[in-house]
Amino acid sequence: MSIKNVTELYENMEELILPKPLKETGNRVNLLALGDVGANLLLGLKLMGAPVIDRIGIFDVDPKVASRYEIEMNQIGMPFSDDLPVVEVVPEDELFDCDMFVFCASRGVPRIGTAGDVRMMQLDANREIVEYYGKLAEKADFQGIFAVVSDPVDPLCKAALLSSGLKPGQVKGYGLGVMNRRAVYHAKKDDRFASYLDDGRVFGPHGADLVVANSISCYDDEISRELTKLTTESNLKVRELGFKPFIAPAISSGAFSLLATLKGEWNYSSLWMGRSGDGAFLGIRNRICGDRIEFENQGLPEKLFDRIKYAYENLRAL
Repeated sequence: MSIKNVTELYENMEELILPKPLKETGNRVNLLALGDVGANLLLGLKLMGAPVIDRIGIFDVDPKVASRYEIEMNQIGMPFSDDLPVVEVVPEDELFDCDMFVFCASRGVPRIGTAGDVRMMQLDANREIVEYYGKLAEKADFQGIFAVVSDPVDPLCKAALLSSGLKPGQVKGYGLGVMNRRAVYHAKKDDRFASYLDDGRVFGPHGADLVVANSISCYDDEISRELTKLTTESNLKVRELGFKPFIAPAISSGAFSLLATLKGEWNYSSLWMGRSGDGAFLGIRNRICGDRIEFENQGLPEKLFDRIKYAYENLRAL
């Protein structure tokens, strides 16, 4: 059986580096937009962020929304301790005075009952917004991490990169964390997928073309494709109940994954794979080591590699 590596997707990948290394404590995270995802992500960072995060800046186009969350978040805490991150409202022109900027803005989220890939339906409207903030990042000579959480994560990362002039390593997409947890959810319910709990992986975009591998060492293509289908349709099951599925993404793809990034721990997020604008953001297990990003690049069975390559080429075309 042929074994291939992810780096074979694009032989001339730019080195994924950051302008400055991460800080172990006392980071400042600024969050744009406090809708369903942004508000829940904020709560996660507030509860779990210390000591890696010291302050969380928030901005929303509705100043009353921002003021509401400043009041409520700063009234959260244990009875006799005060070590949670401070939340403060920041003006738009100070959004990039931080170590990590988190883009949660979204326009035109599809209504409940909408058919099709609801994530991709938001691309045109959200691309316009992310490009606006990409230009603000360039103007501010931003040196931190530009984290994209809004759908569709991976194409929006590319728009942010190309509009901002940031280094490729500075832009990261956060949509794959919840896909991993959805795969775990189904693996715990059906013994046929149990191998995922010990040796499984997810790759690619948050949505269509997601690749779930039941196991890296004992890959089963049929089982993996079945688990992939269950995973990608998990959000639709919540929508069928009459709810928008935003809580798990906000915490698993958002809060947990952002904190793992800041701590230099392994996490699922999207990285730029390409050169000079020719490439795509691809979700993969990775971590930051000093000022460089390291991603998992173990040998992959050919059938699994081909699935990842197919997803990558489709992302390049967007």
